[in-house]
Amino acid sequence: MIQKTFGILNGPNLDRLGVREPSVYGSATLSDVEDALRGTARELDVGVAFFQSNHEGELLDKIVAWADAGISGIVLNPGALAHTSVALRDCVAGCGLPVVEVHISNVYRREEFRHHSFTAAVCAGVVSGLGTEGYSLALRFLAGRARS
Repeated sequence: MIQKTFGILNGPNLDRLGVREPSVYGSATLSDVEDALRGTARELDVGVAFFQSNHEGELLDKIVAWADAGISGIVLNPGALAHTSVALRDCVAGCGLPVVEVHISNVYRREEFRHHSFTAAVCAGVVSGLGTEGYSLALRFLAGRARS
């Protein structure tokens, strides 16, 4: 019986996984990532809800909607918004949910502007550079935290 549900929130350009810069982000599509997370969720006996948008306001609205609906936590890949959005940072800080920030690539091996994340400081943790497996690791962390 599933008692906890977690949101998987993907920001700008993540709908282009598998096509956009495969040398950086790999060949897995967003659909592949979601399928893998469904498997992880079954293993953990938790539910998952997915949302992706290229529009900042839609991401903010989804965080608030999930918080109001009683979701248990969020795995967030904010994409480039991690490095630019104070609005996203404030929404994460104010939502009252544990959030784990995920980056497929190792942002510290990339351009210097990617080394700073506005959202990281208000998240429970950050996974960076472990490929799409980072999503599963973040979900495992949140599910474990929800059980304790």
